[in-house]
Amino acid sequence: MLNIDLHCHSTVSDGLLTPTQLVEHAAARGVEVLALTDHDDIGGLEEARKAADKNGVLFIDGVEISVSWRGQTVHIVGLGIDPADPQLVEGLSTIRQGRTMRARNIAAQLDKFGIHGSFEGARRNAGNGLIGRMHFARFLVEQGYAKDVRTVFKKYLVKGKPGYAPHQWVSLSEAVNWIRSSGGRAVIAHPGRYKLGKDALEELLLEFQTLGGEAIEVVTGSHTFEQSLLFANHSRRLGLLASRGSDFHGPGESYFDLGGMPPLPANCAPVWHDWSGLM
Repeated sequence: MLNIDLHCHSTVSDGLLTPTQLVEHAAARGVEVLALTDHDDIGGLEEARKAADKNGVLFIDGVEISVSWRGQTVHIVGLGIDPADPQLVEGLSTIRQGRTMRARNIAAQLDKFGIHGSFEGARRNAGNGLIGRMHFARFLVEQGYAKDVRTVFKKYLVKGKPGYAPHQWVSLSEAVNWIRSSGGRAVIAHPGRYKLGKDALEELLLEFQTLGGEAIEVVTGSHTFEQSLLFANHSRRLGLLASRGSDFHGPGESYFDLGGMPPLPANCAPVWHDWSGLM
């Protein structure tokens, strides 16, 4: 069975490794098929593809798009996209402009709580990439406000906490349309993370499918074993394809290392079922 990881991040968004380092790490971990899915940015794909060619890894062009759905942020992964597609490129550019505004709003909220210099600290952590919540989390760890980034998110950066800043992302239909227009396959990322009741989750899945979405992440870093079984059942019941991805951000910050997740549960149709040479 091939070791396939279809969700990870580089320094282009909020990962710790450059695209080249990420691919080299994946190869060392025995990953045979890898998708780079940076948040709202495809700037690392060319570098990653070159590194994959050198390291014998089959590379899939990807992205993770931020979506607002009924007041909640949902992430949609695009797999097998065309990074040169004009509609996708323009749409992602619009989101990135909004990310800068959100970063300043997060910093303003932390200022009110007495935590100063967070925008500069997050920007330093981001380097030349987009500033995201993970960069604020790393700054707060550096300053001693929490022991690790997971604790920062729980104490400071989620809804109802001091550093939370609401933001309106793109719609679900826009994200799915951009992915499909570029020849890609749309996947709901880590569905178990969203605070949705049973009925709302069903409505999200059905709306996503109606719009042309094709898959859900069944095995992913933040899913428990029970959640993987639950979403495997959802994928079979609705005829959605099943994806597998670590959501790796860097050593010490992720639930699973690259390629270290369990296999897909039995009787799921893999998102890669019709990819040449993989079945």
